[in-house]
Amino acid sequence: MLSPAEVRERYERVRAEVGPGVAVVAATKYVAVDDMAVLAEAGIEVVGENRAQDLEAKHAAYGDAFRWHFIGRLQSNKVKVVNRICELVHSLDSDTAARRLEVPALVQVNLAGEGSKAGVEPTAIGDYLGYDVVGLSAMPPAAVHADASRPYFARLRKLAGEHGLAQLSMGTTQDYAVAAEEGATYVRVGSILFRG
Repeated sequence: MLSPAEVRERYERVRAEVGPGVAVVAATKYVAVDDMAVLAEAGIEVVGENRAQDLEAKHAAYGDAFRWHFIGRLQSNKVKVVNRICELVHSLDSDTAARRLEVPALVQVNLAGEGSKAGVEPTAIGDYLGYDVVGLSAMPPAAVHADASRPYFARLRKLAGEHGLAQLSMGTTQDYAVAAEEGATYVRVGSILFRG
């Protein structure tokens, strides 16, 4: 883990690149509970956690130091934890979880039809609109060049527009700048902030 000053510098650089309309969510899947103090000191505002168990542990230690988002696979038996702690879920893809969820969510869309990835088919987005859905999220296939993600981001933006949804969570360390150009309102970055 880098020092708070180094993390802050990287965080501010990412914020400057994506612009004022895009929230930078620090993806903390690989950040130990003790290291979360560095992020708080660095001024990071929003963190995204992948596992409900880690979310609980980190929230117990840092509480209101951050705004908490859930960005991992949401199992219906973990929704209670997410309801208690998070202000937004980026990864809704189950009707069972949707029925139990009490916080706003983004429907995760599997744009490339990858079997290894979570998410609903684009044709299923409408099935979730009766819930508190405020937007869409997607993870394009891994690519060497950030620009390879652009068509997926453009397609997600188009799908959101067709369904009257304003929020878009797309872009990670590999392609966040392209995601911002294509209309992201949230980017999820991890290693670019923390690793040397």
